[in-house]
Amino acid sequence: MSFLDRTARTFLLIELAQGLMTTFRYMLKPKVTINYPYEKGPLSPRFRGEHALRRYPNGEERCIACKLCEAVCPALAITIEAEPREDGSRRTRRYDIDMTKCIYCGYCQESCPVDAIVEGPNFEFATETRAELMYNKEKLLANGDRWESELAARIAADAPYR
Repeated sequence: MSFLDRTARTFLLIELAQGLMTTFRYMLKPKVTINYPYEKGPLSPRFRGEHALRRYPNGEERCIACKLCEAVCPALAITIEAEPREDGSRRTRRYDIDMTKCIYCGYCQESCPVDAIVEGPNFEFATETRAELMYNKEKLLANGDRWESELAARIAADAPYR
């Protein structure tokens, strides 16, 4: 760039005019921001949020206490204790997840043969104490009951890719 070109650009404020043109062009377009607490953006069906234990449509819990999720968890955040049922099958007596240890890798969800443990769409589960992030079986089942329709839709949407 020659000396005259630089001098002309400096006195004519070309860069400033280009910046103002860009500003005015975007002022006339619709806004792209969302009002977060009241509006939420779309989430992928594979989003990994708060954990939940699902139930079958008849109300029976899905977990068969195979302990695959406990074995595959790289953070060792899952603890399962099993007990036998009257019909000879197993069920979980205790299912705990330490959410402070969880790294949201999704291995527990992928390893479950009956889709009992899933990571749901909820990402707004901040707490004031660490003790509230120790999820037991009752809390996980309550999460599953609360989000069941959305969980089923997400699993169905992701099924062709599994």
